[in-house]
Amino acid sequence: MDANELYERMKKIQEPKGYYFNKDRKRTFELLEALIENKERYGYMGCPCRLLSGDRNKDKDIICPCVYSVPDIEEYGSCYCNLYVSKPWNEGKVPHLYVPERRPAEKIKMS
Repeated sequence: MDANELYERMKKIQEPKGYYFNKDRKRTFELLEALIENKERYGYMGCPCRLLSGDRNKDKDIICPCVYSVPDIEEYGSCYCNLYVSKPWNEGKVPHLYVPERRPAEKIKMS
């Protein structure tokens, strides 16, 4: 699968839920390529903006779209990576603030 295929597939799934790809296509496609690379490397599409352990079970909370994306988009208009955003975020109707890491520190610590 290439980034264009992944874009179309994920767009069909996520847009009806109110989650849109960042309108910055360069950034979006860089992240999609990283997801594809993670899939090839680890066997799952882990968040491209976080360190993966290589253990699907330990990383299940950060398989894209990660469990933190929903509260991030609700609060900030964007997920941590800025891959998924709200429509108002894309339209410039909400400020593009830094999205802090929600993943608990104990999950980030590599074992």
